[in-house]
Amino acid sequence: MKNEPLCRCPWVDLSKPDYVQYHDEEWGVPVYDDKTMFEFMVLESAQAGLSWYTILKKRAGYRRLFADFDVTAVAKFNQEDVERLMQDAAIIRNRLKIEAAINNAKRFIEIQTEFGSFTHFIWSYVNNAPIVNNIESAEDYVATSQISNALAKELKKRGFKFLGSTTLYSHLQATGLINDHLNSCYRKEAVSALIQPL
Repeated sequence: MKNEPLCRCPWVDLSKPDYVQYHDEEWGVPVYDDKTMFEFMVLESAQAGLSWYTILKKRAGYRRLFADFDVTAVAKFNQEDVERLMQDAAIIRNRLKIEAAINNAKRFIEIQTEFGSFTHFIWSYVNNAPIVNNIESAEDYVATSQISNALAKELKKRGFKFLGSTTLYSHLQATGLINDHLNSCYRKEAVSALIQPL
């Protein structure tokens, strides 16, 4: 019995150890620091139209080229930096996505200034407690929700780019504001135990 494989979410490709590690150690873990929030925002917006695994493979490149996701440093990137990034295959070389990341860093700082932290701002959308969805099978997953719709509308109004409702729903899942682990997944309860008071 002890050799029985762990039950994981149906989207995890078990043939890819780094993908399994991401699921087992990061996906759905509640995030309370702005640096990690910004990292996932950059990565999720870069994913638009691509697979998450494609972005995961380039994560180290993003860390190196985006100042280890130091939002203040990224906000200061200029056109010269854009051209430099466009030449590096370690990331997705899409000019609009690169420019969006720099723009979003500036908007991110504006929210930090207004709310004390981006974390406080975004967690308010779930009343500071993760939404735990009832996921029995792959068919139960959704791409958007009323919360991601409202968040997308607000961020668009504030000038953010490449962050529509679908991208933001993925962000909410990844950063633990929405617990979309399969009910039978061994991580479902584990991530719930990591909730912190805000």
